[in-house]
Amino acid sequence: MALTTNKAVLEFVDKAVKIACPDKVLWIDGSQEQLDALYAEACTTGEMIKLNEEKLPGCYYHRSALNDVARVEGRTFICTREEKDCGPTNNWMEPQKAYKMAEDILAGSMKGRTMYVIPFSMGPVASNFAKAGIEITDSIYVVVSMAIMTRVGQAVLDKLGDGTDFVRGFHGKCELDDEKRYILQFPEDNAIWSVNSGYGGNVLLGKKCFALRIASFQGKNEGWMAEHMLILGIEYPDGSIKYVTGAFPSACGKTNLAMLIPPKSYLEKGYKVWTVGDDIAWIRIGADGRLYAVNPEKGFFGVAPGTSVKSNKNALESTRKNSIFTNVVYNPNDGTVWWEGMDKNPPTNALNWKGEPWDPSKGEKGAHPNSRFTAPAENCPCISKFWEDPDGVPLSAIIFGGRRAKTAPLVYQARDWDHGVFIGSIMASETTAAAAGAVGVVRRDPMAMRPFIGYHVGDYFQHWIDMGKKITNKPLIFNVNWFRLDEEGHFLWPGFGDNFRVLEWIIKRCEGKVDARETEIGYMPYAEDINLEGLDYNICEGKKFDKTVLESILTVDKEAWRQDADSIAEFYATVGDRLPKELANELETLKKNVAQ
Repeated sequence: MALTTNKAVLEFVDKAVKIACPDKVLWIDGSQEQLDALYAEACTTGEMIKLNEEKLPGCYYHRSALNDVARVEGRTFICTREEKDCGPTNNWMEPQKAYKMAEDILAGSMKGRTMYVIPFSMGPVASNFAKAGIEITDSIYVVVSMAIMTRVGQAVLDKLGDGTDFVRGFHGKCELDDEKRYILQFPEDNAIWSVNSGYGGNVLLGKKCFALRIASFQGKNEGWMAEHMLILGIEYPDGSIKYVTGAFPSACGKTNLAMLIPPKSYLEKGYKVWTVGDDIAWIRIGADGRLYAVNPEKGFFGVAPGTSVKSNKNALESTRKNSIFTNVVYNPNDGTVWWEGMDKNPPTNALNWKGEPWDPSKGEKGAHPNSRFTAPAENCPCISKFWEDPDGVPLSAIIFGGRRAKTAPLVYQARDWDHGVFIGSIMASETTAAAAGAVGVVRRDPMAMRPFIGYHVGDYFQHWIDMGKKITNKPLIFNVNWFRLDEEGHFLWPGFGDNFRVLEWIIKRCEGKVDARETEIGYMPYAEDINLEGLDYNICEGKKFDKTVLESILTVDKEAWRQDADSIAEFYATVGDRLPKELANELETLKKNVAQ
């Protein structure tokens, strides 16, 4: 029975029924009773496995198909009516062709199956930031995961009323054929269609598909921003809290920063870090002219391998109850899970992510490198009491970061908003030995949004420039690089909790409490203004981190920046004539500054 009389919603569901021909349609009302029944059904069919209720209460194990373990950028399309509006960072497909192709794949695909209709809200339902969606799916895994990641159920439909401003998401597992797998975004239609996948990143349509690709387009048209950013609060001993957002490409420490635990010397004084969001920020201008950010999600969809008590205790604690683990090691002996990097005690007689008997002594990894946990944000020990504030939290700073061995210093500040947009637009990471291909290759990932901008990247940059003209009380913009290396390839900065020392300097700059020196690339700290108290870090045997080492990573290597300027020019050339003139001017300024 339908949970709404909204004609637009009912028409969308009726169309999906006619295409996919399910045996049954079940509307998700958000009740725990209904979700419990779906978990029980999934365990009966083998889609999920109930884990040890004492050790991992309310937790379940799930495996995706062997050919379906990650986002598929090559099969992800932005379907704008004009190809020129898609831009060089996206794959384009003509909308009517995309709809027809997806309809043909979905035709009759749910015969013998149940179609689930999930009303969901990105952002707290009562918030002015919030946006509604309807996801249609034939996967119980999707239903229960969306219930962790978003707000689902009747309350969403009640707020929507008779409105038509909702995202139409249509997902079908179909045959899980990777040759016919497509993730299709229609930004001009508020629509997402996903076929032949069961992996979370492709099928939890509230995640990257809606919260970034579609929402970035909505934000451009409506005067707000949807960004691939963490949100954290820094609490001072006097109880005051300052908030920052941060954008980091993959493998650059984003989740660790979002859930950072300050060094012992700071904790003893009463400093704290609070997590508002670990992945996505929706940002609007408040009545006071400041930017305010909300986390539109309700859970964490994190990479499991490497998550440990040492690397990210708060993330690990978040998974201890009411969570779903996908493609990690499953230990049937005691109903628990394990992954590489969790600890040094892999289970014996366990099953790897493929469901095969696994012997860790043979050197083969048990968990897939992209194995995941889906955990409620409310589980996080450092979750902010304001994380669901409908008005969002006020931003003091925006931080961009990348992975550069030599070029970028530990931290520097933009001269002004447009220069900050320039810094974000040229964000980059270098491939490491663990990545496929050559080491040290620079990949430009503007604002960490390269795979997620739902329209032309040049127009996206212009939207940032335009927002700067409207914000009367702007946050300051910074760039950080935790990954500077010495000549032997050792990391020079300790990272992890010690990144708090840099955050402290950033907030002091926002408050005008510390000076900085102007350099060719922006404002940089004086070494004595970054607190090293209690820092006990050996870069390598016999070489201790001290002020001299700190000074070495607060320098500008002009030759490296000259080479980088050439690389930036090559990237900007791909953007074409939609590159804002302000960014072209900033590049010319950089070239001039590092010329001699």
